[in-house]
Amino acid sequence: MAGPIVGGMTSVLIVGSGPTGLTLAIELARRGVNLRIVERSAEPPTGVRGKGLQPRTLEVFDDLGVIDEILATGGEYPLIRAYKGGEIVQEVRLDEIREPSPDVPYPNLIMQPQWRTERILRDRLAELGHEVEFGAELTGFEQDDEGVSATLGTGETVRCSYLVGADGGKSTVRKQLGVGFAGETYESERMLLADVRTRDVDHDYWHAWGGEAEGEGFAVCPLPHTDLFQLVSLSPAVDDLQTLVTKYAPHVHLDEVVWRSEYRVNIRMAERFRVGRVFLAGDAAHVHSPAGGQGLNTGVQDAYNLGWKLAGGSEKLIATYEEERMAVAEQVLGLSTRLYRDRDMKRGDDTNQLGLAYFGCALSVGERGGERLGSHFEQQRGTGWLLIEQDGGVLAVRPDGYIGYDGDEGGLSAYLSGFGIEAPLTRASS
Repeated sequence: MAGPIVGGMTSVLIVGSGPTGLTLAIELARRGVNLRIVERSAEPPTGVRGKGLQPRTLEVFDDLGVIDEILATGGEYPLIRAYKGGEIVQEVRLDEIREPSPDVPYPNLIMQPQWRTERILRDRLAELGHEVEFGAELTGFEQDDEGVSATLGTGETVRCSYLVGADGGKSTVRKQLGVGFAGETYESERMLLADVRTRDVDHDYWHAWGGEAEGEGFAVCPLPHTDLFQLVSLSPAVDDLQTLVTKYAPHVHLDEVVWRSEYRVNIRMAERFRVGRVFLAGDAAHVHSPAGGQGLNTGVQDAYNLGWKLAGGSEKLIATYEEERMAVAEQVLGLSTRLYRDRDMKRGDDTNQLGLAYFGCALSVGERGGERLGSHFEQQRGTGWLLIEQDGGVLAVRPDGYIGYDGDEGGLSAYLSGFGIEAPLTRASS
């Protein structure tokens, strides 16, 4: 199967402009791949939605060139202050605040409203010469041995080498592929999200009020560098949010409800992440409970894994995407489901995604093959491979920061050529 065609035909068509689609677009754009990214919505979304960026995602955003703005406009998670009526009954953190270290430069979970994360990524994509095409819905596609023909709601037909569905849990791409989406939908368990303004609580704490039964109540979390709070509730939905708030915290008045959404808890994973020249990533491939803050971050990692492989163009290299990311998605889904069922709000080593690895996969060779490197971060930035010389052998580090090859330098050439990797490696000492 041929690699991307970089002539008159679009090499990669990305469907969906959330964090997954935007990360993939940036990855491809900085490698000079001819791409288009289309979005069904007429304009960018405004709701907070996912707001937690894990340490591993921050490392990715460093490599993509957006970390400074992410950190400057985001913030660490505040102390949670729990109340019973007007009385403070507990104060607790999701996770302890940690100091940066050479192997973990971004140790803390960062709160960043999803609308702002997407805006920062769109700005970076624009610097690389590409814009999201809003109001361009994918209505269908067909593929053959040479490429994919995709039809947009605008009436245009786009011919591309590869198509990537990053179009969310209700993915049009996945449905047209006929790929199963195995898992559960908890019909009776719904979550209410809203962006609200109130002058009756301060921005120094994440305020939470509980009821008599487990899961009742609501919480309001201050959003960094805004005058907004994100309201979250598992209580039965009500038309008037003030009624819900008054039931548990009579002294709190909502001045404005800026945005709201209600959804059922879904825990599902696609049976395949690839069919021919069409790929699934992010929520199109796996949807999580909100526990542990894993969904958005796992989607970013999907895109970070897929981008450099599509740019490389080797079929054997591209084939490793499904193998590696399906295993990770299954692991992360198990974690987020357990945290949800246990009502466990803690964050830390289990959820920061720094320990995720690709051990035992085709692209991982040697004892440390598949492991996150955890060093040489400055030298890792960019689009190439890094070669680390050490006593008794070398480590060849992939563009996404994982060790691909751990062994004698004499076997490195065969390893690289076997996956069609021709890029020169930057050398460094251990």
